Amino acid sequence: MSGHSKWSTIKHKKGAADAKRGKLFTRILKEMTVAARLGGGDPAGNPRLRSAVAEAKAANMPKDNIDRAIKRGTGEIEGVQYEELTYEGYGPGGVAVIVEALTDNGNRTTPEIRRIFEKNGGNLGTPGSVKFQFEKKGYFAVEKSAASEDKLMEVALEAGADDLQTDDPEVFEIYTTTENFEPVRQALESNKIETVEAKLGMIPSTYVAVDEQKAKAMMRLLEMLDDHDDSQNVWSNFDIPAEMMETA
Repeated sequence: MSGHSKWSTIKHKKGAADAKRGKLFTRILKEMTVAARLGGGDPAGNPRLRSAVAEAKAANMPKDNIDRAIKRGTGEIEGVQYEELTYEGYGPGGVAVIVEALTDNGNRTTPEIRRIFEKNGGNLGTPGSVKFQFEKKGYFAVEKSAASEDKLMEVALEAGADDLQTDDPEVFEIYTTTENFEPVRQALESNKIETVEAKLGMIPSTYVAVDEQKAKAMMRLLEMLDDHDDSQNVWSNFDIPAEMMETA
């Protein structure tokens, strides 16, 4: 997992801002609603919903909000029907990008996502054009003040985690297989180690290094995609120059 793109670090900083909290909650609420609609409202028997609820708790979402989102998904209360769409494309320098979206109007969302790519020196590709460069894995971010590296390594690896990364200045990053996501989540919870992010995500198998100019263009592209109202997750395999982290 060496050579992490650091996009997660930048998003952690953004997610900590109050202005972003509304967007974060909206994204998680959508995911819980869709997960409940597709797999039922019991997190114990619905891994996707369980993952979304874990992320909601990591974001300190009120329990009432979680319950209402699940009930909208199961039809107990009325709610919007969302369609799942995945976009694949390339950014400046040939960097691969995946955008996962939930929308109530794909005819609106698709051209908007295409325009964001094109406006920032990228292009929207066809299904399967970049996904082969990623692997679905579990991901946790734990603030470095929440646990020591030794303690976290002991808890996470014993529960089945694949890797613990420490190069992010603010958080420890834990990676797991999809199968071990829940055991690791439970181990962290039982040891009272709070997470700031807990989710299943598309993790790059290789990374693309870009120069500073292309890195700035990639940052603009990723920020615009991440800020789109229908965007749920944005994944990329670009490697940002270390000096840019100081100003990101």
